[in-house]
Amino acid sequence: MTVHTLLLVDVQRDFHPGGSLAIPTANEDADRIASLIRTHSTNIHRIVATLDSHHKLHIAHPQFWTNDADECPSPFTIIPAADIESGKWKPRPTVKLPMDQLFDKTIFDKPESVLTEDGTQIDVTKYCLEYARRLEAGGRFQICIWPEHCLIGTEGHAMVPSVRQALDEWSVQTGGSVEFVMKGQNLLTEMYSALAADVPVSPETAFNETLQASLLQKSDKLLVCGQAMSHCVNYTVRDIVQHGVKEDAAKIVLLTDCASAVPGFEAAAESFQTDMKNAGVVLLESTKVADVLSA
Repeated sequence: MTVHTLLLVDVQRDFHPGGSLAIPTANEDADRIASLIRTHSTNIHRIVATLDSHHKLHIAHPQFWTNDADECPSPFTIIPAADIESGKWKPRPTVKLPMDQLFDKTIFDKPESVLTEDGTQIDVTKYCLEYARRLEAGGRFQICIWPEHCLIGTEGHAMVPSVRQALDEWSVQTGGSVEFVMKGQNLLTEMYSALAADVPVSPETAFNETLQASLLQKSDKLLVCGQAMSHCVNYTVRDIVQHGVKEDAAKIVLLTDCASAVPGFEAAAESFQTDMKNAGVVLLESTKVADVLSA
């Protein structure tokens, strides 16, 4: 049996107008996603939806950090390792980091280097400096402070209503259930990709081979959309392509009219689409997927 999977990346209220990290055109993207689901409900056999899921004192949120004037960094502040080393920015001294989010030597090598002298707790400053260095060594990111977004249990964490309603209708019509994937709960690392953090610190943030296999091996076509084209859609698809075989890329259909860039990051979205097209991913508008879904 042919299986068509729709992967919805972070279609959540905080990324839509009125949310804390709003993308101006996200509502229009969501309307097209909802229309796609309704129009092709019987030919969409699985729907997997990722949910960005953060705590307030996350390493990429303002309240995690302070300076000598007891100020938090403004959203979109970049904190390089050098600024932590110099003391320009430092983690709030009251921040407590759970040991179980880090202490796994198979994922985060040499964890003892970021512990207190007695080895019983994470030294927050040592960890942040090491994290920043590892992040920068990866070549893609520095620590970016984002507006608090997708806090677990808040309205902003919920899916945008237009798509949520279409999902409910799809479930009733087809008997299927949406497969939800939570990402970002670990306080210690940012997780743009739904498959792995850029600095893995625990089994939950290491590359998710089970999800990768589910998306590629169990799908003849994998349609991808959501927010944002510049970030979480970008790095989720890059991970899927990078960890698959070359032939898998042709299974992936990136819906170009159902995702937008975070303002100011349009170049990242454009280079992502160019890279994926060159890798063999199909770039297509949602109104033109009929032939793909009828195959």
